[in-house]
Amino acid sequence: MLNPDIYLNQNIFNENIDQKPIRDGYGDALVELGEKNKNVVVLTADLAESTRAHKFAEKFPERFIECGVAEQNMAGIAAGLGVSGKIAFISSYATFSPGKNWETIRTTIIYNDSNVKIAGHHSGIITGPDGATHQATEDIAITRCWPNIKIISPCDYWEAKKATLYSAEVYGPFYLRFVRDKTPIITTEKTPFNFGKIEIFWISENPQLAIFATGHLVYQALLAAKELKEENIDVLVLNVHTIKPLEENKILEISSQVKGIISLEDHQVIGGLGSAIAEVLAKKGGNIPKLVMLGLQNTFGESGTPDELIKKYQMDKEAVKLSVKKLISS
Repeated sequence: MLNPDIYLNQNIFNENIDQKPIRDGYGDALVELGEKNKNVVVLTADLAESTRAHKFAEKFPERFIECGVAEQNMAGIAAGLGVSGKIAFISSYATFSPGKNWETIRTTIIYNDSNVKIAGHHSGIITGPDGATHQATEDIAITRCWPNIKIISPCDYWEAKKATLYSAEVYGPFYLRFVRDKTPIITTEKTPFNFGKIEIFWISENPQLAIFATGHLVYQALLAAKELKEENIDVLVLNVHTIKPLEENKILEISSQVKGIISLEDHQVIGGLGSAIAEVLAKKGGNIPKLVMLGLQNTFGESGTPDELIKKYQMDKEAVKLSVKKLISS
């Protein structure tokens, strides 16, 4: 059963639910941070408007650095700023940062524990028409392996804004993962954001399965849960906004209550959320529930509308419902 007064937008299941780009939460948060803290600086690699950093640039031009199409330079400059008392945000498409400049980030930012927040935009296949070259579907895998990195994958606009604000409060590197297109606003301004915690967004009295979802696909999991409830199939839906550090105790607690687990992510299942959950369960050992990973199955995406791609690569509510039923029958 839902508790929309605490967690969710009460219009979440309306056809005309409000939608807003998750990346806008990042841009709005940067302006708020700039007003509060003179040490906040923002850098981009010729993608200010696309990453919504232009809002900060317009208001605080003296604290904005346009690095041009030079992602490695951007990371290196930010690393120096981050160890010199600044709170540096670097913004680009995730395929380029942390993709193209992975080694530079590793050696200059991560290794030196520099106070840099890496904003990877246009992640996942819902980048849509831009095609596989611009669809970052490996970014969680390549950042999760870095020591001491903190990774947040917000589910909507409000969570993106809160995650960005929070990252500035904690010293050290963060990876913030954002998508381009408008997505449903499923939380509210008052919804708690608890870094490092896995939040239950759909509660059932006798859940048979648990769906761990991250990013914009939390919405698809909620739609599936509602329709499954109408078929007398009870599940839990959990919003995994913090990919690292992962709340392992919550995963183990939930896994002891259900017969199976589904992970749902707009990312390769190899190295992503599903892999992270599998690692937790493997460490536990013993009688653990079966895990089904929904996401990209060892393939690149292609050009298409977000809805077309989510359906084709089986990340939509229908894919979730089918996986739930298969798990129960097995």
